[in-house]
Amino acid sequence: MAESLNFEKEYILENEFVLLRSIQLDDFNNLLPYSLKEPEIWKYSLIEASGESALKLYLEKAVLARQNKNEYAFIVFDKRTNSYAGTTRFYDIQIANKSLQIGYTWYGKEFQGTNLNKNCKLLLLTFAFDSIGIERVEFRADNGNERSIAAMKSLGCTVEGVLKSHCLKPDGSRRDSIILSILKQDWEATIKNNLTAKVQEVNSRVKTLKLF
Repeated sequence: MAESLNFEKEYILENEFVLLRSIQLDDFNNLLPYSLKEPEIWKYSLIEASGESALKLYLEKAVLARQNKNEYAFIVFDKRTNSYAGTTRFYDIQIANKSLQIGYTWYGKEFQGTNLNKNCKLLLLTFAFDSIGIERVEFRADNGNERSIAAMKSLGCTVEGVLKSHCLKPDGSRRDSIILSILKQDWEATIKNNLTAKVQEVNSRVKTLKLF
């Protein structure tokens, strides 16, 4: 029987290539290089973490949201490079409705376009559906963020629609947000096996390359 999400518990989600653990205030130094050197990471983000003060506030809000039982944020550690790669989180967690969103995901440039994201999403989705009894996982993105949308579709997400002028961006303009989702029955029917196969295929190629 699935357990409910325990906000007091220090979850660790991992496989051979990536580890996700709860984010802490002292992860500041682990993420600071991206904050200082790669401001373009937050081009489509509603909450920026570019610069020391912004990153500090970003972490404080993430930790507080967990304390308030609204969100559960993870820091992402890439085992292949032995380095921290970025962050992701569960948010808009609705235990009574057995639903949540996955988002606030960003990675350093060297990790973008690799298999890191699919590894992370497989761990998060497996945990959500198989461990804590979630029945609907939602994803949202700026409708202009083609790369992010393509990545979500490749997971097996279904596009549900676009919310026009949905929310404010940091620059004061308004954002159209695309809504995608994965339902538990689709996860169990096809998506889990398909995503697992994709991840394992690329991970196997990476392991083979390391032998030479």
